[in-house]
Amino acid sequence: MAKPLRIAVGGFALESVSFLPGAAGIEDFEKAAYHGDAVITGLRGSQSPGGGFIDVLDAEGVAIAPLVYTDLGAGGSASDAAFEHYRGLLCDGLRREKARIDGVLLFLHGAMTTPTRTDPELEIVQAVRGIVGEAMPVFVASDLHANVSAGFCEVADALFGYHYSPHTDMDETGRRAARALVRALRGEIEPVTIIRKPNVMLPSIFTATSIPPLSDIVAEGFAWERDHPGILDISIFCGFAYADVPQVGFSVVVVADGDAALAARAADALADRIWLSRESLLHEDMVLDLKTGVDRAYAISATAPGPVVLLEHADRLNDSTHILAELMRRGGRRVAVPYLLDPRAAAIAIEAGEGATVTLAVGGWSSDRAGPKVEITGKVLYAGDKSYRGTGAMWNGYTIRLGPTALIDTGDIVISLVSRYVFAIDLDPFKQFGLDVMDFDIVLLRSKTHFRAVYEPIAKEILIVDTPDWGPADLTTLPYRNARPGLFPLDR
Repeated sequence: MAKPLRIAVGGFALESVSFLPGAAGIEDFEKAAYHGDAVITGLRGSQSPGGGFIDVLDAEGVAIAPLVYTDLGAGGSASDAAFEHYRGLLCDGLRREKARIDGVLLFLHGAMTTPTRTDPELEIVQAVRGIVGEAMPVFVASDLHANVSAGFCEVADALFGYHYSPHTDMDETGRRAARALVRALRGEIEPVTIIRKPNVMLPSIFTATSIPPLSDIVAEGFAWERDHPGILDISIFCGFAYADVPQVGFSVVVVADGDAALAARAADALADRIWLSRESLLHEDMVLDLKTGVDRAYAISATAPGPVVLLEHADRLNDSTHILAELMRRGGRRVAVPYLLDPRAAAIAIEAGEGATVTLAVGGWSSDRAGPKVEITGKVLYAGDKSYRGTGAMWNGYTIRLGPTALIDTGDIVISLVSRYVFAIDLDPFKQFGLDVMDFDIVLLRSKTHFRAVYEPIAKEILIVDTPDWGPADLTTLPYRNARPGLFPLDR
């Protein structure tokens, strides 16, 4: 009787805006970390890639060797110390388990940077390969916004990316990777992986996979899978333009069953289409300046009940104040500002207590691009430490930890001040405080694409406003040092 399979599971993820000052340390990653058996109990049933790994391994009767798993979402770089710490934890676990495991499943975002590293995820898979050897399969799940290097696909046996942005298929991506690994270990398939990199990158707001022509390119990838049984999986990675790294931008990764030539044909066809579609992928006509965007929001909100979304997409740390300052200046509309990151202001409001009236200077702390601090005066509606289980399309089952949180009502504006970096992408930021999104004229969001799964059906209009923070639509305004020659739209 064959020995039951045993697969190591781990993850270390951060989407890094390398232009931002500062770096996430070990203590930051620990707030989202699972160690040992908690990897299994904490992720089982969640919509995370790790949850997808566990779903499949449980269903297939495969034993799990849990390592460490931490996903900090998005922010600046990881500190070198944090990177070395978690790489070390993954590797230490693999050394302990090496003799008892048959394969490795990892979740690595694909757009992490550190102050001294432009491809840390490659270093991780190289370290893993050095421990487990050439024969043991190492399969990786990554974010659609991964900046994938050719070297990564030479070291990892197979790579699987989210198909969609908003990322409503994070768990399914984990399941795709886990199913393929189990099949490979059982001798049913022999995966080969091919990567192609068209010289194109996009601002994140234009990577929504429901918007043509990107939606058509994604559909073409599915058609290749459907029409060619030898293709096991196709991932179209849009890349993450705010990480200044040589491999920034689109990648097409094709995993085939022993047929590298077929994988190459598919990858070449899709990469060529991305290159030929580069101008139409860059929807510059969708972006408004600050005055035009706010003017339009006021005009639309005067016509009927229900929210208009103002999207301050360039805000990468949830503390930009450019639109907030203009809304405060104008007044006259009921506005929701969910999840402004300002631990200091939240602490002051919490100390004052629920029911108190406070005057606070909020936002604008992360860099000189984030805008000035804005003074608000309002009543404290909620004050305390806040966490909850997510219910939205993307974060269902996740534990969302806001940290010390205060909800302030200025009369015109209701603003939630939080102490942890969490984007408002669904209706939980309203439900958790007994609010109804439909009671507001304008909702100020800072997401890029993830909000669309919930807000497209309910918003009267979505207005993308470009502000001068570190995530602008105009990528030529950023001080790139590592981007490769000929990269669109830098070299247009």
